[in-house]
Amino acid sequence: MLSSKPIWIKLLAGLCLLVLVVVALASASLYTSYVYRALAKSLSWRVVELPVAAKLSRQVGDLRITLGELRGLQAATFANMESNQAPLRAQLVRQQFQTQLDQVDDTLSTYRHQVEHPVRVDSRMSDNQSELETLQEVETAMARVHAANNDEDWIFNYLKAGRLDTELEELQRLAGELPSHLHAKMAGFAHEVRGQYRTLIVGTWIIVVSAALLFLLFVKLFYKWIFRPLRILIDGSREVAAGKFHYRIHLDTKDEMAELAEALNGMTGRFQDIRDDLDRQVCERTNQVVRSERLASVGSLAAGVAHEINNPLASIAMCAESLQMSATDVLDTNSKDYEVASNYLQMIQDEAFRCKKITERLLDFSRIGPSTRRDADLGELIQSVIDMVGHLGKYQRKHILFKPARPVVALVNASEIKQVVLNLLTNALDSMEDGGTVTITLQTRAGSAELIFTDDGCGMTPDVIEHIFEPFYSRRRTGQGTGLGLSISHRIVDDHRGEIQAESKGEGQGTTFRVRLPLSEPSKETKNQYHAA
Repeated sequence: MLSSKPIWIKLLAGLCLLVLVVVALASASLYTSYVYRALAKSLSWRVVELPVAAKLSRQVGDLRITLGELRGLQAATFANMESNQAPLRAQLVRQQFQTQLDQVDDTLSTYRHQVEHPVRVDSRMSDNQSELETLQEVETAMARVHAANNDEDWIFNYLKAGRLDTELEELQRLAGELPSHLHAKMAGFAHEVRGQYRTLIVGTWIIVVSAALLFLLFVKLFYKWIFRPLRILIDGSREVAAGKFHYRIHLDTKDEMAELAEALNGMTGRFQDIRDDLDRQVCERTNQVVRSERLASVGSLAAGVAHEINNPLASIAMCAESLQMSATDVLDTNSKDYEVASNYLQMIQDEAFRCKKITERLLDFSRIGPSTRRDADLGELIQSVIDMVGHLGKYQRKHILFKPARPVVALVNASEIKQVVLNLLTNALDSMEDGGTVTITLQTRAGSAELIFTDDGCGMTPDVIEHIFEPFYSRRRTGQGTGLGLSISHRIVDDHRGEIQAESKGEGQGTTFRVRLPLSEPSKETKNQYHAA
């Protein structure tokens, strides 16, 4: 039930369990201690009654001895023995009897104080009702003894002395009965204490076992809620630190620990995405460097080949032209031989000039070095290329859409960027059937101008995209082309410190080319033109 609660509630529940354990043990200890103290206190107080009761019984016995001595003097008086000394001795003995009687009163008062003292313990030892009843009888007997003693003539009256002796005998009997009640209670007290002791032992063991179970429950819950999630988090962090970025931490606690695990998983996922993106960028940059090196090597080779081939091609074209002019003097212009020779010579000239154009494009491809760059409106450059291509007959039944949102100015070589736009636009148009559409988008993003060429043509496979910018690699549907247009475009964009990328979902799903060029602030004159427009 608490597994889905916040961790502070779990800690509070664990603290309550721990407090409950401490309270249970402390309560058991305090209860047994207080029971023992109360028992010891009751025993100590009730045991004090025994010496007082014994003293009372002894003093009553002394009274009877003194009374016996007085009765002996009475007998001597009646026998006329030592009649002159008997009254005097009787007075002395009576004074001694009175003194002893006062001592009995004091002891009886002390005993009543002991019996009436409250004993706050629920046991047989606290029941003093029988002692109080006997004590009441003792006090009644003492009242009769005092009443008899107040008669001054009793020391000379044998009958009165006998009645007093009878009262003292009854008083002695009652005084001896007082400790018997406590002795009887103490005789049964052992059984009561033994039962109470067993109850306390059993209760204490139950509390100890319950406290131990609660403590074990506390340890289990603390392990489940705190130690185990922390161990899982630490192990997961070590796995991620070891480079296993696909590792994910799973916690079912549904508390702050689970939130921390989710945060760590999210951080690991983002780090993995960043790493994969960096790896992808490294691969792309590496491929770009390899492609640039390859293009540079091909460019150097193309420059040498173009220079070496241009001179022979010029000689072949010149010789073919001279032979064609000489053929009119040697052969009959109306003869079949002249027509054949003239056609072959014209074909030689056309192919020579065609090869010369190829070598010129090779020279353009291999041309390196800084070119003059100025602020130019890319929208105007793209529109001029669209106007030029739109007049070509083979593209009349294909559509070009271009609607710039606002002017975009960049520091570029206008003629080179026109060549890039022309190559990308003609490639897109050649890849489509009649009725197809090429959409050109011009926008700014992250400090760069972005040109997007999207067509609904034949599309490309990943293998074609991988080699699309290599020299002499051509996949045109018409089978024409030298395969240098995209290579030259890539070199131009790279010289401008930009990027060019090709994307396609597959064959028959169209192609998208993205060109990014660094922006520049427009000049004051250009700004005025924009505001005037």
